[in-house]
Amino acid sequence: MVTAGETTDRTGTTVHHGSRAERYRAGMIQLVSKQKTAKGAPAYSRFVNRRLGRHLAAMAWALDRTPNQVTALSGAFTGTAILLVALVRPSAALAVVITLALVVGYALDSADGQLARLRGGGSAAGEWLDHVVDAVKTGALHAAVLVSLYRFTDLGSAWLLVPLLYGVVATSWFFAMILTDMLRRAHVVATGQPPAPVQTDAPLLRSLLALPTDYGLLCLVFLLLAAPRVFTTVYGLMLAGTSVVFLAALHSWFRELSRHDTPRENRP
Repeated sequence: MVTAGETTDRTGTTVHHGSRAERYRAGMIQLVSKQKTAKGAPAYSRFVNRRLGRHLAAMAWALDRTPNQVTALSGAFTGTAILLVALVRPSAALAVVITLALVVGYALDSADGQLARLRGGGSAAGEWLDHVVDAVKTGALHAAVLVSLYRFTDLGSAWLLVPLLYGVVATSWFFAMILTDMLRRAHVVATGQPPAPVQTDAPLLRSLLALPTDYGLLCLVFLLLAAPRVFTTVYGLMLAGTSVVFLAALHSWFRELSRHDTPRENRP
């Protein structure tokens, strides 16, 4: 619905002509009805990060920023944090700076998609850029932890296997998730079936059980970076939980996609 002080452009996107504060408030109102599904979203990402992202998306809209600019800013915050992890000796103050940079970077990662929906829909190039930045940070963060543990701690070499394995699990998880979503879309197009309805809510218990996989929670774990043994223990527990959930997800996704297969003799 277009209200006073608004027009729509040729793409159907609502354009506001009021003050930035008015545009921010209008953007916040519109974003309430433009949220992604909560299905499978872990607790921090669902209840904290998306809300932070909503505020940042509305601010970006009020400032006439584009989703790609927000993605680039997200990458800058996260990239800065990753470099600090790898290159600077951990301290309590540094741990706070790294955590804040990771948290802001993650919130901006949510904001770019919300801003795209607010502007009337994203683009293939924008989605590609978002996924590429996510893929780089997924591997680079754990590589930075590996470098930090090697350079700045006296932990045994066995502990270095933790970030090494975490990197393998995290990048595999990301690839499997993106590929599964792509194959779901391809199945919808190939069969002409309508897409599944968007589930805007989901059981709280499911979000809590998915917490070990929550990137937002992982960001907060970096507050412990100045205490290497405590950090590595909690970080390792996150790896263990993520591995369990990942294996369960792989089984579920494989069964789901197997149901999409049509026997060759039944194909037209």
